[in-house]
Amino acid sequence: MSDSATAGRLRVVIDKAACCGYGICHDICPAMYKLDAKGVVYVDDDLVPAGLEALATEGAEGCPQSALKLVPA
Repeated sequence: MSDSATAGRLRVVIDKAACCGYGICHDICPAMYKLDAKGVVYVDDDLVPAGLEALATEGAEGCPQSALKLVPA
């Protein structure tokens, strides 16, 4: 993807070792945050889709283990 295509976009960084499977991120933004069979968070694509930035941010900030962070793409 070109730099212009990702300008202003966000990317999810997951610390899987920190995830305890509370699922708060998924409850807030299920379109972005998925849970595996053990309840550990994963994403289909680490680039946050346009229009989901606010919910993805809220989901990341809601993680009690701080296992998620959003960074510029």
